Amino acid sequence: MELLFIRHALPVRVEDADGPADPVLSEAGIRQAAALAAWLRDEPLDAIWVSPLRRARQTAAPIEAALGLTAVVEAGIQEFDAEDPTYIPIEELRAADDPRWREMVEALDSPERLAFRDVVVEAVERIVAAHPGQKVAVVCHGGVINAYLSHVVGIDVPMFFEPSYTSLTRIVASSRGHRSMVSANEIPHLPELRR
Repeated sequence: MELLFIRHALPVRVEDADGPADPVLSEAGIRQAAALAAWLRDEPLDAIWVSPLRRARQTAAPIEAALGLTAVVEAGIQEFDAEDPTYIPIEELRAADDPRWREMVEALDSPERLAFRDVVVEAVERIVAAHPGQKVAVVCHGGVINAYLSHVVGIDVPMFFEPSYTSLTRIVASSRGHRSMVSANEIPHLPELRR
């Protein structure tokens, strides 16, 4: 079977919320999600699975509409910071050399991130088991994609690259347990990022 991991579109910035930040998509993110859905219109998908977080759900919605599918919500593919009261896109933290960016880099191989990878791998393997021989989209987060991909390619650090918003990462999973990366960070539907 084939897994098509999709990172959510660009969300808004949320700081110091009363509960989990759980941001919605920005205007640019809404356009990215629409462009992705138009690109995937001819992709023969059998199912869509989605993180419960709003940015992922809003990214999945146009794909669901374009393909006539209803996404299945899976808590095991939500981002590692799902309960944080602040959400600042990682690109903004890095560009500003924010101390929170450095803290995040220092924690890449922490016990918490390794435990997060275990949760992600277990959830994705449930998705694989539910769809033998099919092609399934998994609309989730950069950390989730990193966690599963690091498992597949055997990298000790569970966070090692920065997927673009609405990028596609393809994994094939055999019934014998073999997992292989086909591609990472495809962005054919976002021509402004391909220059």
